[in-house]
Amino acid sequence: MAEKEESSAAAGGREEELKKELQSVVKKIVDEDNYGIEITLKAISILSDLSDTVLTKKFRCPISGEIMGDPVVLSSGLTYDRPSIQKWLNEGNLTCPLSKEVLSHTILTPNCLVRKLISSWCKGHGVAVPRSHQDSNGEMSTEFDRVYFNSLVTKMFSSLTDRKEAAKELRRLTTAAPSYRAVFFEFTDPISRLIGPILEGSVDSDPELQEDLITTFMNLLVDCDNMKLVADHPDAIPLLIKSLEFGTIETRKNAAVALSMLSSDNDRRLLIGNAGAPMPLLQLLREGHPIAMKEAASAILNQCVEYNNKEKFIELGAVKVLLEKIREGKLVDELINLVAQLSTHPKAVNELSELDTVHCLLGIIRETESERTKENCVAILYNVCLNDVGLLKVIWTEGIEHQTLAKLVDTGTARAKRKATALATKIGKLFPTVL
Repeated sequence: MAEKEESSAAAGGREEELKKELQSVVKKIVDEDNYGIEITLKAISILSDLSDTVLTKKFRCPISGEIMGDPVVLSSGLTYDRPSIQKWLNEGNLTCPLSKEVLSHTILTPNCLVRKLISSWCKGHGVAVPRSHQDSNGEMSTEFDRVYFNSLVTKMFSSLTDRKEAAKELRRLTTAAPSYRAVFFEFTDPISRLIGPILEGSVDSDPELQEDLITTFMNLLVDCDNMKLVADHPDAIPLLIKSLEFGTIETRKNAAVALSMLSSDNDRRLLIGNAGAPMPLLQLLREGHPIAMKEAASAILNQCVEYNNKEKFIELGAVKVLLEKIREGKLVDELINLVAQLSTHPKAVNELSELDTVHCLLGIIRETESERTKENCVAILYNVCLNDVGLLKVIWTEGIEHQTLAKLVDTGTARAKRKATALATKIGKLFPTVL
Protein backbone atom coordinates (compact mmCIF):
# COMPACT_ATOMS: atom_id res chain seq x y z
CA MET A 1 0.00 0.00 0.00
CA ALA A 2 2.91 2.35 0.82
CA GLU A 3 4.49 1.67 -2.59
CA LYS A 4 1.13 2.35 -4.22
CA GLU A 5 0.84 5.70 -2.42
CA GLU A 6 4.38 6.64 -3.48
CA SER A 7 3.56 5.70 -7.09
CA SER A 8 0.34 7.72 -7.00
CA ALA A 9 2.14 10.71 -5.52
CA ALA A 10 4.83 10.53 -8.21
CA ALA A 11 2.20 10.32 -10.96
CA GLY A 12 0.36 13.25 -9.45
CA GLY A 13 3.55 15.29 -9.26
CA ARG A 14 4.40 14.54 -12.87
CA GLU A 15 0.89 15.57 -13.95
CA GLU A 16 1.18 18.91 -12.13
CA GLU A 17 4.60 19.57 -13.69
CA LEU A 18 3.22 18.94 -17.18
CA LYS A 19 0.21 21.18 -16.54
CA LYS A 20 2.43 24.06 -15.44
CA GLU A 21 4.74 23.54 -18.40
CA LEU A 22 1.77 23.44 -20.79
CA GLN A 23 0.29 26.57 -19.23
CA SER A 24 3.58 28.42 -19.79
CA VAL A 25 3.84 27.32 -23.42
CA VAL A 26 0.19 28.14 -24.20
CA LYS A 27 0.64 31.59 -22.65
CA LYS A 28 3.49 32.26 -25.05
CA ILE A 29 1.35 31.13 -27.98
CA VAL A 30 -1.50 33.40 -26.89
CA ASP A 31 0.66 36.43 -26.03
CA GLU A 32 3.16 36.35 -28.91
CA ASP A 33 2.16 37.10 -32.49
CA ASN A 34 5.19 35.53 -34.12
CA TYR A 35 5.57 32.28 -32.21
CA GLY A 36 7.38 29.60 -34.20
CA ILE A 37 6.51 26.05 -35.18
CA GLU A 38 8.88 24.81 -32.47
CA ILE A 39 6.70 26.09 -29.66
CA THR A 40 3.59 24.59 -31.29
CA LEU A 41 5.30 21.20 -31.50
CA LYS A 42 6.38 21.56 -27.89
CA ALA A 43 2.77 22.16 -26.83
CA ILE A 44 1.67 19.06 -28.75
CA SER A 45 4.45 17.02 -27.13
CA ILE A 46 3.47 18.16 -23.64
CA LEU A 47 -0.18 17.38 -24.35
CA SER A 48 0.80 13.90 -25.48
CA ASP A 49 2.86 13.33 -22.31
CA LEU A 50 0.03 14.67 -20.17
CA SER A 51 -2.45 12.38 -21.90
CA ASP A 52 -0.22 9.36 -21.23
CA THR A 53 0.23 10.36 -17.60
CA VAL A 54 -3.49 10.81 -17.02
CA LEU A 55 -4.39 7.59 -18.82
CA THR A 56 -1.87 5.48 -16.95
CA LYS A 57 -3.20 6.90 -13.68
CA LYS A 58 -6.75 5.96 -14.70
CA PHE A 59 -5.61 2.47 -15.71
CA ARG A 60 -3.98 1.74 -12.35
CA CYS A 61 -5.82 -0.17 -9.66
CA PRO A 62 -6.60 2.11 -6.70
CA ILE A 63 -5.49 -0.69 -4.35
CA SER A 64 -2.32 -2.09 -5.94
CA GLY A 65 -1.24 0.93 -7.96
CA GLU A 66 -0.47 -1.40 -10.87
CA ILE A 67 -1.99 -1.28 -14.37
CA MET A 68 -5.08 -3.48 -14.26
CA GLY A 69 -5.10 -6.82 -16.04
CA ASP A 70 -8.68 -7.71 -15.16
CA PRO A 71 -10.63 -4.51 -14.40
CA VAL A 72 -13.98 -5.06 -12.67
CA VAL A 73 -16.66 -2.70 -11.39
CA LEU A 74 -17.69 -2.84 -7.74
CA SER A 75 -21.30 -2.04 -6.75
CA SER A 76 -20.06 1.45 -5.75
CA GLY A 77 -19.39 2.10 -9.45
CA LEU A 78 -15.60 2.25 -9.04
CA THR A 79 -13.19 0.04 -10.99
CA TYR A 80 -10.47 -2.16 -9.45
CA ASP A 81 -8.23 -4.98 -10.59
CA ARG A 82 -9.97 -8.28 -9.83
CA PRO A 83 -7.21 -9.92 -7.71
CA SER A 84 -6.83 -6.83 -5.52
CA ILE A 85 -10.51 -6.20 -4.87
CA GLN A 86 -11.21 -9.92 -4.47
CA LYS A 87 -8.56 -10.08 -1.76
CA TRP A 88 -10.15 -7.06 -0.08
CA LEU A 89 -13.55 -8.78 -0.11
CA ASN A 90 -12.12 -12.12 1.00
CA GLU A 91 -10.73 -10.38 4.08
CA GLY A 92 -14.31 -9.64 5.11
CA ASN A 93 -14.51 -6.01 4.01
CA LEU A 94 -17.99 -4.91 2.92
CA THR A 95 -17.18 -1.33 1.91
CA CYS A 96 -15.67 0.26 -1.18
CA PRO A 97 -11.96 0.94 -0.49
CA LEU A 98 -12.09 4.43 -2.04
CA SER A 99 -15.59 5.79 -1.40
CA LYS A 100 -16.06 3.90 1.92
CA GLU A 101 -19.67 3.20 0.88
CA VAL A 102 -21.28 0.03 2.22
CA LEU A 103 -21.57 -2.35 -0.74
CA SER A 104 -25.05 -3.37 -1.85
CA HIS A 105 -23.53 -6.63 -3.17
CA THR A 106 -20.10 -8.12 -3.83
CA ILE A 107 -20.58 -9.22 -7.44
CA LEU A 108 -17.70 -8.04 -9.63
CA THR A 109 -18.78 -6.94 -13.11
CA PRO A 110 -16.12 -6.93 -15.86
CA ASN A 111 -15.28 -3.44 -17.12
CA CYS A 112 -14.89 -4.41 -20.76
CA LEU A 113 -14.37 -0.83 -21.98
CA VAL A 114 -11.48 -0.16 -19.61
CA ARG A 115 -9.98 -3.55 -20.44
CA LYS A 116 -10.04 -2.69 -24.17
CA LEU A 117 -8.59 0.78 -23.54
CA ILE A 118 -5.74 -0.67 -21.47
CA SER A 119 -4.99 -3.26 -24.14
CA SER A 120 -5.00 -0.62 -26.88
CA TRP A 121 -2.82 1.77 -24.88
CA CYS A 122 -0.29 -0.95 -23.99
CA LYS A 123 0.02 -2.11 -27.60
CA GLY A 124 0.41 1.49 -28.82
CA HIS A 125 3.22 2.15 -26.35
CA GLY A 126 5.02 -1.16 -26.69
CA VAL A 127 4.08 -2.21 -23.15
CA ALA A 128 3.20 -5.77 -22.29
CA VAL A 129 -0.55 -6.16 -21.78
CA PRO A 130 -1.15 -7.30 -18.17
CA ARG A 131 -2.44 -10.84 -17.95
CA SER A 132 -6.03 -11.34 -16.89
CA HIS A 133 -6.26 -12.84 -13.45
CA GLN A 134 -6.59 -16.60 -13.43
CA ASP A 135 -7.58 -18.72 -10.44
CA SER A 136 -4.41 -20.67 -9.69
CA ASN A 137 -6.50 -23.61 -8.52
CA GLY A 138 -8.75 -23.58 -11.56
CA GLU A 139 -6.56 -23.74 -14.63
CA MET A 140 -7.54 -25.99 -17.49
CA SER A 141 -4.10 -27.28 -18.29
CA THR A 142 -4.65 -30.65 -19.97
CA GLU A 143 -6.60 -32.05 -22.88
CA PHE A 144 -8.31 -34.34 -20.37
CA ASP A 145 -9.85 -31.25 -18.73
CA ARG A 146 -11.28 -30.15 -22.06
CA VAL A 147 -12.69 -33.60 -22.76
CA TYR A 148 -14.22 -33.70 -19.28
CA PHE A 149 -15.77 -30.25 -19.69
CA ASN A 150 -17.20 -31.19 -23.10
CA SER A 151 -18.62 -34.40 -21.62
CA LEU A 152 -20.51 -32.34 -19.03
CA VAL A 153 -22.10 -30.20 -21.74
CA THR A 154 -22.96 -33.37 -23.71
CA LYS A 155 -24.72 -34.84 -20.66
CA MET A 156 -27.29 -32.06 -20.84
CA PHE A 157 -29.20 -34.30 -23.28
CA SER A 158 -28.91 -37.45 -21.17
CA SER A 159 -31.15 -38.65 -18.34
CA LEU A 160 -32.53 -36.16 -15.81
CA THR A 161 -30.13 -37.46 -13.16
CA ASP A 162 -27.14 -36.96 -15.49
CA ARG A 163 -28.37 -33.51 -16.46
CA LYS A 164 -28.66 -32.38 -12.86
CA GLU A 165 -25.23 -33.75 -11.91
CA ALA A 166 -23.63 -32.14 -14.99
CA ALA A 167 -25.36 -28.82 -14.38
CA LYS A 168 -24.07 -28.65 -10.80
CA GLU A 169 -20.54 -29.43 -11.96
CA LEU A 170 -20.71 -26.84 -14.76
CA ARG A 171 -21.90 -24.28 -12.23
CA ARG A 172 -19.03 -25.14 -9.89
CA LEU A 173 -16.34 -25.08 -12.58
CA THR A 174 -17.45 -21.83 -14.20
CA THR A 175 -17.67 -20.20 -10.77
CA ALA A 176 -14.19 -21.21 -9.66
CA ALA A 177 -12.14 -21.37 -12.84
CA PRO A 178 -11.73 -18.55 -15.39
CA SER A 179 -10.19 -21.00 -17.86
CA TYR A 180 -13.43 -22.99 -18.09
CA ARG A 181 -15.38 -19.83 -18.82
CA ALA A 182 -12.93 -18.92 -21.56
CA VAL A 183 -12.96 -22.31 -23.28
CA PHE A 184 -16.74 -22.86 -23.23
CA PHE A 185 -17.33 -21.35 -26.66
CA GLU A 186 -14.66 -23.49 -28.32
CA PHE A 187 -17.18 -26.32 -28.42
CA THR A 188 -19.91 -26.79 -31.05
CA ASP A 189 -23.10 -24.80 -30.42
CA PRO A 190 -22.47 -24.69 -26.66
CA ILE A 191 -25.39 -22.43 -25.68
CA SER A 192 -28.01 -24.61 -27.34
CA ARG A 193 -26.49 -27.66 -25.66
CA LEU A 194 -26.42 -25.93 -22.28
CA ILE A 195 -29.96 -24.54 -22.23
CA GLY A 196 -31.64 -27.22 -24.36
CA PRO A 197 -33.00 -29.15 -21.35
CA ILE A 198 -34.91 -26.19 -19.94
CA LEU A 199 -36.23 -25.15 -23.34
CA GLU A 200 -37.81 -28.57 -23.94
CA GLY A 201 -40.55 -27.99 -21.37
CA SER A 202 -41.62 -25.05 -19.21
CA VAL A 203 -38.69 -22.97 -17.99
CA ASP A 204 -39.25 -23.79 -14.33
CA SER A 205 -40.25 -27.46 -14.71
CA ASP A 206 -37.17 -28.40 -12.67
CA PRO A 207 -36.25 -25.37 -10.47
CA GLU A 208 -32.97 -26.88 -9.25
CA LEU A 209 -31.72 -27.63 -12.77
CA GLN A 210 -32.86 -24.20 -13.94
CA GLU A 211 -30.98 -22.48 -11.11
CA ASP A 212 -27.71 -24.29 -11.89
CA LEU A 213 -27.92 -23.54 -15.62
CA ILE A 214 -28.87 -19.87 -15.24
CA THR A 215 -26.04 -19.44 -12.72
CA THR A 216 -23.65 -21.06 -15.20
CA PHE A 217 -24.91 -18.61 -17.80
CA MET A 218 -24.18 -15.73 -15.43
CA ASN A 219 -20.68 -17.09 -14.73
CA LEU A 220 -19.87 -17.30 -18.44
CA LEU A 221 -20.60 -13.58 -18.82
CA VAL A 222 -17.80 -12.69 -16.41
CA ASP A 223 -15.54 -13.18 -19.44
CA CYS A 224 -16.08 -10.10 -21.62
CA ASP A 225 -15.40 -12.06 -24.80
CA ASN A 226 -18.45 -14.23 -24.14
CA MET A 227 -21.01 -11.42 -24.01
CA LYS A 228 -21.57 -10.96 -27.74
CA LEU A 229 -21.66 -14.72 -28.29
CA VAL A 230 -24.40 -15.06 -25.69
CA ALA A 231 -26.38 -12.04 -26.92
CA ASP A 232 -26.29 -13.30 -30.51
CA HIS A 233 -27.94 -16.60 -29.62
CA PRO A 234 -31.70 -16.30 -30.32
CA ASP A 235 -32.77 -18.18 -27.18
CA ALA A 236 -30.36 -16.72 -24.62
CA ILE A 237 -31.92 -13.37 -23.74
CA PRO A 238 -35.55 -14.65 -23.91
CA LEU A 239 -34.57 -17.45 -21.50
CA LEU A 240 -33.00 -15.01 -19.06
CA ILE A 241 -36.11 -12.81 -19.20
CA LYS A 242 -38.40 -15.79 -18.52
CA SER A 243 -36.15 -16.77 -15.63
CA LEU A 244 -36.79 -13.36 -14.04
CA GLU A 245 -40.39 -14.48 -13.60
CA PHE A 246 -40.17 -18.20 -12.87
CA GLY A 247 -37.85 -20.20 -10.66
CA THR A 248 -36.12 -19.96 -7.28
CA ILE A 249 -35.25 -16.54 -5.96
CA GLU A 250 -31.58 -17.36 -6.63
CA THR A 251 -32.44 -18.12 -10.27
CA ARG A 252 -34.34 -14.86 -10.66
CA LYS A 253 -31.57 -12.88 -9.01
CA ASN A 254 -28.87 -14.42 -11.22
CA ALA A 255 -30.96 -13.84 -14.34
CA ALA A 256 -31.10 -10.15 -13.35
CA VAL A 257 -27.32 -10.12 -12.85
CA ALA A 258 -26.78 -11.70 -16.27
CA LEU A 259 -29.03 -9.15 -17.98
CA SER A 260 -27.27 -6.35 -16.11
CA MET A 261 -23.91 -7.59 -17.41
CA LEU A 262 -25.24 -7.84 -20.96
CA SER A 263 -26.55 -4.27 -20.68
CA SER A 264 -23.01 -2.88 -20.73
CA ASP A 265 -23.42 -2.37 -24.50
CA ASN A 266 -26.01 0.05 -25.92
CA ASP A 267 -27.14 -2.26 -28.75
CA ARG A 268 -27.70 -5.04 -26.23
CA ARG A 269 -29.58 -2.64 -23.93
CA LEU A 270 -32.01 -1.98 -26.77
CA LEU A 271 -32.26 -5.67 -27.58
CA ILE A 272 -33.03 -6.60 -23.97
CA GLY A 273 -35.48 -3.73 -23.54
CA ASN A 274 -37.34 -4.64 -26.72
CA ALA A 275 -37.41 -8.32 -25.75
CA GLY A 276 -39.63 -7.56 -22.75
CA ALA A 277 -37.23 -7.32 -19.79
CA PRO A 278 -38.61 -4.09 -18.20
CA MET A 279 -41.84 -5.58 -16.78
CA PRO A 280 -40.33 -8.65 -15.01
CA LEU A 281 -37.36 -6.60 -13.75
CA LEU A 282 -39.69 -4.02 -12.25
CA GLN A 283 -41.86 -6.78 -10.75
CA LEU A 284 -38.79 -8.37 -9.17
CA LEU A 285 -37.93 -5.03 -7.60
CA ARG A 286 -41.53 -4.43 -6.51
CA GLU A 287 -41.63 -7.77 -4.66
CA GLY A 288 -38.83 -6.46 -2.46
CA HIS A 289 -37.01 -9.73 -1.75
CA PRO A 290 -33.68 -8.69 -0.14
CA ILE A 291 -31.58 -11.05 -2.27
CA ALA A 292 -33.07 -10.14 -5.64
CA MET A 293 -34.12 -6.52 -5.20
CA LYS A 294 -30.57 -5.12 -5.39
CA GLU A 295 -29.81 -6.97 -8.60
CA ALA A 296 -33.09 -5.92 -10.19
CA ALA A 297 -32.32 -2.29 -9.34
CA SER A 298 -28.82 -2.62 -10.83
CA ALA A 299 -30.16 -4.18 -14.02
CA ILE A 300 -32.81 -1.46 -14.37
CA LEU A 301 -30.18 1.22 -13.85
CA ASN A 302 -28.03 -0.24 -16.64
CA GLN A 303 -31.06 -0.58 -18.90
CA CYS A 304 -32.08 3.05 -18.32
CA VAL A 305 -28.86 4.41 -19.78
CA GLU A 306 -30.75 3.93 -23.06
CA TYR A 307 -33.46 6.60 -23.45
CA ASN A 308 -36.12 4.33 -24.97
CA ASN A 309 -35.73 1.83 -22.14
CA LYS A 310 -35.99 4.65 -19.62
CA GLU A 311 -39.32 5.62 -21.13
CA LYS A 312 -40.54 2.01 -21.00
CA PHE A 313 -39.82 1.75 -17.27
CA ILE A 314 -41.50 5.10 -16.55
CA GLU A 315 -44.61 4.05 -18.48
CA LEU A 316 -44.72 0.81 -16.49
CA GLY A 317 -44.87 2.79 -13.24
CA ALA A 318 -41.24 2.61 -12.13
CA VAL A 319 -41.27 6.04 -10.45
CA LYS A 320 -44.18 5.11 -8.18
CA VAL A 321 -42.63 1.76 -7.27
CA LEU A 322 -39.26 3.32 -6.47
CA LEU A 323 -40.75 6.06 -4.31
CA GLU A 324 -42.78 3.49 -2.37
CA LYS A 325 -39.66 1.42 -1.63
CA ILE A 326 -37.66 4.51 -0.70
CA ARG A 327 -40.35 5.61 1.78
CA GLU A 328 -40.24 2.09 3.25
CA GLY A 329 -36.50 2.63 3.80
CA LYS A 330 -35.46 -0.16 1.42
CA LEU A 331 -32.22 0.22 -0.56
CA VAL A 332 -32.51 3.99 -0.33
CA ASP A 333 -29.05 4.77 -1.74
CA GLU A 334 -29.43 2.48 -4.74
CA LEU A 335 -33.01 3.47 -5.54
CA ILE A 336 -32.34 7.21 -5.21
CA ASN A 337 -29.58 6.70 -7.78
CA LEU A 338 -32.12 5.06 -10.08
CA VAL A 339 -34.68 7.85 -9.56
CA ALA A 340 -31.97 10.37 -10.44
CA GLN A 341 -31.43 8.51 -13.71
CA LEU A 342 -35.16 8.54 -14.50
CA SER A 343 -35.58 12.21 -13.49
CA THR A 344 -33.85 13.35 -16.68
CA HIS A 345 -36.97 12.24 -18.60
CA PRO A 346 -39.92 14.71 -18.84
CA LYS A 347 -42.50 12.02 -18.03
CA ALA A 348 -40.69 11.20 -14.78
CA VAL A 349 -40.49 14.88 -13.87
CA ASN A 350 -44.29 15.06 -13.98
CA GLU A 351 -44.60 12.12 -11.58
CA LEU A 352 -41.94 13.50 -9.23
CA SER A 353 -43.52 16.96 -9.01
CA GLU A 354 -45.35 16.25 -5.78
CA LEU A 355 -44.91 18.10 -2.48
CA ASP A 356 -44.45 14.85 -0.57
CA THR A 357 -41.66 13.79 -2.92
CA VAL A 358 -39.81 17.10 -2.47
CA HIS A 359 -40.11 16.85 1.32
CA CYS A 360 -38.94 13.22 1.18
CA LEU A 361 -35.83 14.12 -0.84
CA LEU A 362 -34.95 17.04 1.45
CA GLY A 363 -35.35 14.73 4.43
CA ILE A 364 -33.00 12.15 2.91
CA ILE A 365 -30.38 14.84 2.27
CA ARG A 366 -30.50 15.81 5.95
CA GLU A 367 -30.41 12.26 7.29
CA THR A 368 -28.12 10.26 5.02
CA GLU A 369 -24.37 9.97 5.52
CA SER A 370 -23.80 9.08 1.87
CA GLU A 371 -22.43 12.02 -0.12
CA ARG A 372 -23.41 10.24 -3.33
CA THR A 373 -27.03 9.94 -2.18
CA LYS A 374 -27.13 13.63 -1.22
CA GLU A 375 -25.77 14.42 -4.67
CA ASN A 376 -28.43 12.29 -6.37
CA CYS A 377 -31.23 13.84 -4.27
CA VAL A 378 -30.26 17.40 -5.17
CA ALA A 379 -29.88 16.35 -8.83
CA ILE A 380 -33.49 15.11 -8.75
CA LEU A 381 -34.63 18.35 -7.09
CA TYR A 382 -32.79 20.31 -9.78
CA ASN A 383 -34.45 18.37 -12.60
CA VAL A 384 -37.91 18.56 -11.05
CA CYS A 385 -38.03 21.95 -9.33
CA LEU A 386 -35.82 24.39 -11.24
CA ASN A 387 -38.67 25.65 -13.43
CA ASP A 388 -41.53 25.11 -10.96
CA VAL A 389 -42.08 28.19 -8.78
CA GLY A 390 -44.41 26.32 -6.44
CA LEU A 391 -41.85 23.61 -5.69
CA LEU A 392 -39.06 26.17 -5.37
CA LYS A 393 -41.13 27.89 -2.71
CA VAL A 394 -41.37 24.58 -0.83
CA ILE A 395 -37.55 24.35 -0.81
CA TRP A 396 -37.31 28.02 0.23
CA THR A 397 -39.72 27.50 3.13
CA GLU A 398 -37.88 24.36 4.25
CA GLY A 399 -34.59 26.26 4.04
CA ILE A 400 -35.71 28.83 6.60
CA GLU A 401 -35.82 26.09 9.26
CA HIS A 402 -33.26 23.51 8.13
CA GLN A 403 -30.91 25.24 5.65
CA THR A 404 -30.66 21.91 3.79
CA LEU A 405 -29.74 23.41 0.42
CA ALA A 406 -27.37 25.98 1.92
CA LYS A 407 -25.40 23.24 3.67
CA LEU A 408 -25.01 21.37 0.41
CA VAL A 409 -23.71 24.51 -1.28
CA ASP A 410 -20.97 24.61 1.37
CA THR A 411 -20.16 20.96 1.99
CA GLY A 412 -21.51 18.83 -0.87
CA THR A 413 -19.62 17.09 -3.66
CA ALA A 414 -18.66 19.21 -6.66
CA ARG A 415 -21.76 18.09 -8.57
CA ALA A 416 -24.02 18.56 -5.53
CA LYS A 417 -22.65 22.06 -5.03
CA ARG A 418 -23.38 22.96 -8.66
CA LYS A 419 -26.97 21.73 -8.50
CA ALA A 420 -27.62 23.25 -5.07
CA THR A 421 -26.11 26.58 -6.10
CA ALA A 422 -28.27 26.74 -9.24
CA LEU A 423 -31.40 26.09 -7.17
CA ALA A 424 -30.36 28.57 -4.46
CA THR A 425 -29.65 31.25 -7.08
CA LYS A 426 -33.07 30.77 -8.68
CA ILE A 427 -34.80 30.84 -5.28
CA GLY A 428 -32.86 33.93 -4.25
CA LYS A 429 -34.22 35.78 -7.28
CA LEU A 430 -37.80 34.69 -6.61
CA PHE A 431 -38.08 35.11 -2.86
CA PRO A 432 -36.81 37.72 -0.37
CA THR A 433 -34.97 35.34 1.98
CA VAL A 434 -31.81 33.90 0.49
CA LEU A 435 -31.02 30.32 1.48
